[in-house]
Formats: sequence, C-alpha cells, structure tokens
Amino acid sequence: MTRQLLTDNVYLTYVPSEKFKTSFLSAQMVMPLASRTAGLNALLVNVLSRGTARCPDMDALGRELDMLYGARLDPAVRRKGENQIFGFVASCIDDKYLSGGEKLLEPLTELMGEMLCSPALQDGRLNPAYVESEQANLIDLIRSDVNDKRAYAARRLREEMFAGEPFGVNRLGAAGDVEAITPEQLDRHYRAILPQVRLELFYCGSASAERAAAAYRRALAGLPRSGGLDAAVTSRRAAPAQPRLVTEELDVTQGKLCIGYRTDSPDEHASIVANAMFGGSSNSKLFLNVREKLSLCYYAGSSYDREKGALMVSSGIEFANYDQAMAEIAAQLAAIQRGDWEDWEFTGAKSYLLNNFRSMEDFASSLESYLLFQAVSGSKETLGELMEAVEAVTPERVMEAARAIRPDTIYFLKGKETQE
Repeated sequence: MTRQLLTDNVYLTYVPSEKFKTSFLSAQMVMPLASRTAGLNALLVNVLSRGTARCPDMDALGRELDMLYGARLDPAVRRKGENQIFGFVASCIDDKYLSGGEKLLEPLTELMGEMLCSPALQDGRLNPAYVESEQANLIDLIRSDVNDKRAYAARRLREEMFAGEPFGVNRLGAAGDVEAITPEQLDRHYRAILPQVRLELFYCGSASAERAAAAYRRALAGLPRSGGLDAAVTSRRAAPAQPRLVTEELDVTQGKLCIGYRTDSPDEHASIVANAMFGGSSNSKLFLNVREKLSLCYYAGSSYDREKGALMVSSGIEFANYDQAMAEIAAQLAAIQRGDWEDWEFTGAKSYLLNNFRSMEDFASSLESYLLFQAVSGSKETLGELMEAVEAVTPERVMEAARAIRPDTIYFLKGKETQE
C-alpha cells in the first residue's frame, strides 16, 4: 500500500491486489463537518452524480457504464470524527479478467473526473431540475430515520450529547437546511469549494501504481487548485459531573434507551477491547447478561469512536424496565472497571475484534473505508499494526481504560401515554 500527493491537496492511496475480480475506486472530498455546509455537500454529490457535460442525464450515464461491462459509479456521503467525506465510489471488472485486453481503469476514472469537474449544466449553472429532484430525495432520506426508531434514538442521543460540537451534526445535514437551499446557492458553493477542498483518491486492483496515478492525473486535469481546505482535528471533551437525562415521547410500543459516555483515556487500543467486552460483540456483557440472562432488553450493544473518545450504548426495553436496565448497564461497566470477568470474555473479545479486522482484507470496499478514515484522521497505523496493538492489550490496561469511561447523556424514547 502506498499513499502519494498527486497535486495540491490531492492524495492517492494505492492498494495492489490480484485477489479481487473487481477493481475498486473512489474520489472523496473532505471538509470539516459543519451545520451550515453539511446539507450543501450531501446535496452536491447527488446532483453531480446525475450527469456530466458528455453524459448529461442518467440514460447517457447508464449507457456509458454499460459499455464498461456494467461498472458502477455512485455518490457517497460519510463521516469520520468531525469531518464530512463526500464524493464517489466506483467498481468495475479488473482488467486482468478481461480476455480482449480492454482497459477499464482509464475510462472509469475519466467519468469520475467529469462528474467532479465537468457536471451537467444548464445556462452555465448546475441543472436546477436535478437540484430540485435530489433535494426532495435527500429531505425524504433525512426524515425517514424516524421510521426506524433504533436509528432515530441513536441520532437523537448524538444530537443531544454533542450539541454545539461538529460531532453532533448529521452527515446529511438537517432537513430544514436542505429545504432552504436554492440552485443558485448550491452552484456558488460548488464553485467555491472545488478549487480548495481536500481530495482523497483510492484504487485497489491489479494495475500498477504508476498507471493508477496517471489515470487519475488525466481524469482530474481540469480540477482547479487555489488553496488548502484541510480536514478538521477531532476534539475531545470531558464528561460532566452528572449525566444529563433527555426524554422524548412518540407513538412507540418499545422504549429506546441510549447512553452516551466520554473517555479521556489515551490508550485507544485498550478502549477498543473494553468496548468489545462491554457491548461491542456477541459475547459482551450487555448481550449475555442484560439481554440474554436478565431479559431486560430486546437488544443491547455499544459502539466506540476512538477519535472522539465517545462510547454509545443502544438498547430496546419495556418502558417499565427503565430503572432496572439503567442499573444493570452501569453494573456491567463497573464489572469491567474492576476486572470482574472470566478469561474467555477477555480473549473472546480480542478474537472477535481480530477476526473483524482480518475480514476487512477480504473486501476492497472495507479496505477503502479503513484507509480513507486513517488518511482523514492523520493516522499512519496499518491494519496489521492495529491487529498487533489489540493483540498486545492486557487485562490491566482494559481495566484502566474502562475506569476513564464516564456517562455524559442519557436519552430515553418512550410511549406518549407512559408515565415514568
């Protein structure tokens, strides 16, 4: 794997591989996550994906991709820490599997470059019809998470816990902000950020590093460059002396209890293992004890953002079980903090993590996500180094890291007729 600077603020991560039948490519813009630009950026890539000057509509794009043996080229909006990552992901049959000697890398990167630098225009501006159509789609997508109460509750916890921090901003923006965007405003935004935005490129396949770099250089020959808009450094904050409780009432039959914790532990690898033991694996304490043994939750698990130092618990409970569930979730964390576990819990958590990390090597898209996120965060830790670091974590380090985990915000979604 190599990473090189192609031109001003444009980087290419190259992963040579002959194990996949498809090549995987991406071109991602990176900007600090902010409420005023999140919706603009999310809408922009969807509008850019609707057509180019050469292929001005979806029919023309479809014909072009069909000529590339059914290649795919899709918009993507992601987040890493307090950064928004938005652009395009693509895949095609790897050249080594084409018997006729055809080359797909160059035409596919060319099409990606056209989407970014030469989009379909009307009267010199982004097509208003495409803006309005994708605007409606994006608003529907943002608002649709209320239909998935598990996802909705997790989002609401993030919004409440990180209010006033970029980490609390929805990667797609707020529906009201997106609704207020005009075609003229989006066009101005596009032309303002394109010259200065950081661009992360990725290629995984059998082509040489030189060929991949040359293909991207040609595809992006028309990319204007005039400055450096870099990624944000994600900040950490301490948890308050007492956690804040937020309750919300909706027409639900099952309560959603989400708890957000902050940690100031510098031992990220021990924190990763602590989270796996707590609720981040199928053999975790939350799953085996709170869900299976005590039957207090329909589901219970946790996730950890190592960059932000944030651990989030998500669970579904009966409304009447709120107090008991809160107590048992706290008890499971306390058990990890004092080392109250069986050896198999510790070794099983590490095995679970290592198997997950190894599985990333079996999917080019997983490698792209990992390496992209590493590049954005500024980390040079390889997947192999991550696995070695997790393997080296000791029980004592886990206990110390767990003791730094403190509750920040409790979010409880309950039914409208339910009394606490």
